[in-house]
Amino acid sequence: MTEPALLLDRNTRKWTLASAALALLPLLLQLPTALAALIAVAALATAALSQRGMLPMPVRVLLVLGMLAAIVWQMGAVRPGRDTGCALLAAMLAIKSSELRTLRDARSLLGFALFSPFAAFLLDQGPLTTVLAVLAGVSALIALQRLAQGEGRSAPPLTTQLRGVGRLLLIGLPLALACFWLFPRLATPLWGIPERAVGTPGLSDTMEPDKWLDLMADDTPALRAQFFGAAPAPAQRYWRGPVLTQFDGHVWRRDRRTEGLPPAVVEHGTEGWDYQIDYEPTDRRQLVALDLPTAAPEGSRLDAALSLSSDRALSALSRWRLHSAPPQRFDATLSSYQRRAALQLPEGFNPRTATLARQWRQDAGSDDAAVVRRAMAWITADFSYTLATPAAGRDPVDAFLFDYKAGYCQHFSSAFVVLMRNAGIPARVVTGFAGGTHNRIGDYWVLRRMDAHAWAEVWLPQRGWVRVDPTAAVAPERILDTLDDRLQAGADTGLQQRWLQLGQVGDWMRRGWNELVLSFDARRQQQLLQPFGLDDLGPGQLLAGFVMAALLALAWMAWLLARGERERDPLLRAWHRLGQRYVRLGLGREPHEPALHWARRVHAERPDPALITLSQRFADARYAGTCTELAPLLRDLRRHRPTSGASP
Repeated sequence: MTEPALLLDRNTRKWTLASAALALLPLLLQLPTALAALIAVAALATAALSQRGMLPMPVRVLLVLGMLAAIVWQMGAVRPGRDTGCALLAAMLAIKSSELRTLRDARSLLGFALFSPFAAFLLDQGPLTTVLAVLAGVSALIALQRLAQGEGRSAPPLTTQLRGVGRLLLIGLPLALACFWLFPRLATPLWGIPERAVGTPGLSDTMEPDKWLDLMADDTPALRAQFFGAAPAPAQRYWRGPVLTQFDGHVWRRDRRTEGLPPAVVEHGTEGWDYQIDYEPTDRRQLVALDLPTAAPEGSRLDAALSLSSDRALSALSRWRLHSAPPQRFDATLSSYQRRAALQLPEGFNPRTATLARQWRQDAGSDDAAVVRRAMAWITADFSYTLATPAAGRDPVDAFLFDYKAGYCQHFSSAFVVLMRNAGIPARVVTGFAGGTHNRIGDYWVLRRMDAHAWAEVWLPQRGWVRVDPTAAVAPERILDTLDDRLQAGADTGLQQRWLQLGQVGDWMRRGWNELVLSFDARRQQQLLQPFGLDDLGPGQLLAGFVMAALLALAWMAWLLARGERERDPLLRAWHRLGQRYVRLGLGREPHEPALHWARRVHAERPDPALITLSQRFADARYAGTCTELAPLLRDLRRHRPTSGASP
């Protein structure tokens, strides 16, 4: 006959549900807002409905199907990724409380819940996620303690439980730190992780009008750059990304046939910038570099258009050391294929733009620079910058240039390149970032996703590719003024200024976390002991250091565990130590033996009147409660030693 299951009491159930909710929180913060809100509502509703007992099987099946439908609705089912898997785990955890009834169910729920904060690290490794994960782990350990104590006795006070959990963490922390800092790391991972099903907003190999609005409203950091020397002037802070050449009338695409070609020949100027980039994860390969990079860092490559890309998907924070310099001549000689690609236009699109370009070409003759200057003068005089633009029709460039004459960088760069190509001038679209925010605390620059930008390059004889930014002609503050400048312009009150400073402190702390934890790779591990004169530690040295640190950590664990076994009552601890002194003489006290009976037995073997007196005082203090002065008794117990005499 099986033993009946132990049911949860009300308080233990609350602790279990609260711990599961805390474990779910860091994962919800990484999911799409609508899906996270739906999962949170489902978790609350399920917990409320299952208060009086386990939900029926049909209801639980409907909950599972509903969660699956919500995930497919938000993320699609064509190409599942790691975010899809994390969303599925969060959804199943949210409805797990539908079968919460016994102590065994509670343990199952808590064990399942601990997967949630670890899954959140697959999507974000920031300090907020880490803090929430630690809190979730502590809460789960406390809840498990309560479950264990709920089987036989009442739970101790919360402070006692916290001390117990803190002791557990203190035992394991040294070994965890030894593994993180000293266990030899591989320069390249043995395996990868799946990409996201829902891509992180960022640069890509395509550009379509009206598709950047979400990106330009996203103020999360895309990268942080630190200059080793003077920073470039605002007009030089163009961060070059994918270069787009192919155009089908609506969408600009990268020319895949040029990816395997060597980088274009560039004559750089004497001015240059040495800098370091910390690039946030995007699950893509596209990188950016200050216009123009002189070489590709290790692990990346430059294509023919000097667009930088990583050898592997950027699924984690990455660091790149670069050098850039403005060009004097950039690809001054075009091949026949490059010229055709830079003049390619689809037939039958934007006829008004084509007519205007042919007229300008006839007026300018062979002077390409004159056509460029005329176009820039027209845009400066008649156009304006706005994010509120009508939907693109069949001829989007005609509508932009001749009808509403307002838009943002996608519209300006695309229309300008189409106009130049119709005039017979090779041109292309360059995407990337512009500007940035200077963090005065850490002396580095932050580029946010909302700083994404697109500009044009035209090819002119004797000069090669030349950057032309029609957006800057219309809205120079959008390019030349950093986000920091624009925010401070509106920060009239002291409260707003303090808010800006707080934001800079927060980003500086996040960068410190990235520097200390997320950027700790095999190269930095080999240089860990450089301050002590040890350069480039090899795998053998690291392994030896890890073994030594692990042994010390294990010794620390053993000492703490042994220390935890001692009696907490100082009176009992002193009495037990006294008994240990007689164990060496073969006169140890039996577990069932009363104190006075044991003292008389010892006295019969080795006359010791003081031991009988101490035993009486101990019994009075421990059981009768008649001893008012505990300190003298503790002192006498600690000082007493067995007599050297034998029985007559």
